[in-house]
Amino acid sequence: MGILQLLLVGAGIMGLLVIGYILIAGPSAAKESQRRLQALRYRHSESTDAKVESQLKKAIAARKPKLHKIAGSTSRVDALAIRLDRTGKNWSLSQYVYASVGLALAIALIIYLRSGAALLSLGVGIFVGAGLPHMVVNFFIKKRTGNFNAKFPDAIELLVRGLRSGLPVTETLAVVAQELPGPVGEEFKGIVERIKIGRSMEESLQETADRLGIPEFNFFCITLAIQRETGGNLAETLSNLSDVLRKRSQMKLKIRAMSSESKASAYIVGALPFIVFGMIWWINPSYIGGFFEDDRLIVTGLGGLVWMSIGGFIMAKMVSFEI
Repeated sequence: MGILQLLLVGAGIMGLLVIGYILIAGPSAAKESQRRLQALRYRHSESTDAKVESQLKKAIAARKPKLHKIAGSTSRVDALAIRLDRTGKNWSLSQYVYASVGLALAIALIIYLRSGAALLSLGVGIFVGAGLPHMVVNFFIKKRTGNFNAKFPDAIELLVRGLRSGLPVTETLAVVAQELPGPVGEEFKGIVERIKIGRSMEESLQETADRLGIPEFNFFCITLAIQRETGGNLAETLSNLSDVLRKRSQMKLKIRAMSSESKASAYIVGALPFIVFGMIWWINPSYIGGFFEDDRLIVTGLGGLVWMSIGGFIMAKMVSFEI
């Protein structure tokens, strides 16, 4: 049996494992039970806060874009463009594609010159070329989202002070765009510019919310939309929203601190085999050169990668918490 046949067999086994896991696991019973309990509480509760929360969730679900499941876009190309825009780096699709292809070719060439295994070099090059840029984009998106969430309560409080001083909503949005630096000022500046060219405030806010994909900003948009339809004290409503967002941020930091030890252990356990393998291969290539030449060792290495991937997935789920 040749290397190509072994790779196909390994890919088939991995696919069967993934399909079996999906069929056996199914939807999370705990989350489904929690969802039903919340629906029951909203239906029979006499509390005003519970009813308002229920209406807020319904409004968010109704306003959620239904065009495409990835980033609210019409295609995967548009979804990738939205992801690149969320980084705030002005990266284009062509630059992303060129970087991915160039990285894949460079890694494949280096491994081929070092090991002489063409198929292995091609597979690793494609994996790194497709995965590393994706991880870099995720890193910058999370960094920009964190900076936005850190300053967003300050922006809401600035809006509250402007409204209490008698300014209209559109002018307070312009004040926030001028006074706050970073992602918050940039996004509010875009909202103000769209309003100036004739777009309604709701459309401008919703366009920014769809592009950012940040729950905190969605809460802000829903709050403004409900207040404009039902009336009431907007300054008081936004003040309460700012307090809720600050408490939400504090809870996230608390959960991050509680799970930091588990995450560090997971990172060390997951990265240590690859680090040791790379160091031994660099120091003494002949010692583990069989993993690139012997068919049995190649299959063994692929099987180890599959099981390590499953273990890494399980550890990631164990240390992942939702708020």
